[in-house]
Amino acid sequence: MNDNILNYKNSDPLPIPIGSVAQKDYIKAAIATQLQKKALSDLQLRILIKQEAKQGNYDSAIAFLNQLIDRRPQSAIDYNNRGLMYLKIANYDQALTDFDQAIALNPQLDRAYNNRGNCYAHQGNLSKAIENYEQALDINPYNQKVWINHGITLRELGNYELAIETLELAKIIGDRYLGRIYAERGYTHYLMGDWNYAIADYRRALSYLPKGDRYEQKVMKWLGQVLKPLIS
Repeated sequence: MNDNILNYKNSDPLPIPIGSVAQKDYIKAAIATQLQKKALSDLQLRILIKQEAKQGNYDSAIAFLNQLIDRRPQSAIDYNNRGLMYLKIANYDQALTDFDQAIALNPQLDRAYNNRGNCYAHQGNLSKAIENYEQALDINPYNQKVWINHGITLRELGNYELAIETLELAKIIGDRYLGRIYAERGYTHYLMGDWNYAIADYRRALSYLPKGDRYEQKVMKWLGQVLKPLIS
């Protein structure tokens, strides 16, 4: 298979046998050298990108994406993914540049509009964020993440009623992000002064969120925020 990391038939024999810890370290170093010499396939690069991003090594993920984009400069998905990595490290200008390029290459890539909307939201440009979420939903009205982001941004703009309606629409689409939807709807109710609704939604959210989910801690904090005055 051409994409093997090591070509064992053509590899030079190791000068020492496997045995001690020092010898094993030598072998690891030899393998690392072979990896550096051999160009990785697109598939291998994508696997590495996913691993690095999952571990929070966004700079490494960007370096691998640079290689993919050099090979495939017409790949909208790779520009979108690199933009997402830049967004993770708060390099908003470069993220926007990549999202713009992704959309130029594929105007139907709803994920790129969603990510560009998130980037504008991080910059405080909420009207541009809304504009991008609406463009994403025009392309794919079943993108649940976009509905959630749209609802959150409407709430940030103080449009609580429309935010609730938008999150309701997100809930209808499917069950995948119900924990997050209930959490965001609960916080919107809290800001509206509807504390009983907020508590009910927070508890629903916790029933759907898996243990250890990053949203679980967030919801617990919000729930404590609304319960503390009631308890005291």
